[in-house]
This record gives sequence, structure tokens and C-alpha cells, in this order.
Amino acid sequence: MPVQMKRIYEDQEDSDGIRVLVDRVWPRGMSKEDAKLDHWIKEVGPSSDLRKWFGHDPDKFNEFKQKYKKELEDGDQHKALEELKEITKKHNKNVTILYASKEEKYNQASVLKEILDHQ
Repeated sequence: MPVQMKRIYEDQEDSDGIRVLVDRVWPRGMSKEDAKLDHWIKEVGPSSDLRKWFGHDPDKFNEFKQKYKKELEDGDQHKALEELKEITKKHNKNVTILYASKEEKYNQASVLKEILDHQ
């Protein structure tokens, strides 16, 4: 079963399993109650500099992905990624990673999903 991903603004469903927000910044207009989160692992998000540089520009996605994976391996995000991997293993990939971006394909959640699906 692959890990699921969806925008945090979409309604919670029973099929979501464990809901994990992977954004470093809390989503605008979303209350903590409405988010219905099991975990918020903000430290797994890309650094502020990388996030601002990328700006969800599809033309920069391949380079963003490469730089973000480097941060996940070597940066402050490594410990948070390990925590996310443990949650995913513990729940047999019955996990939905949540993000706020309007861009559904070119975002950090898609990079994390790829990593989690291949663990």
C-alpha cells in the first residue's frame, strides 16, 4: 500500500489513516481542530531558504528535489525524516502526508511520498 498525500484543506476521510502534516509553516486559515492531525512534523519540511527559492516553480522542481533530498540526508531534517519513516512503518504505510500548497505535484510532500514508498 503506498503512502497517500493530499491537501490539508480536503476533508478527512476514514481511509486517510494516520494524518501527518509535513509543512514547516502552519497552513493559513486552518484551525488545529479542523486539521484533525495525528502528527505535525514541521522539521521535515525544506529549509526556509530552499522553500523560498523554489516557490513551487515546476521548472525548478528537479533541482529542488535534489537539494531537498540532500537536506533530508545531511541537514536538520534528517531526524524528522527518521521519525516520519518510523510512523509509516508502525502503521504499515496507512499514512496520509498533508501539505498546504495549491500545487499538488511539485511540492515537498511528493518528494517525501517517493522516499516513504520506497522504504
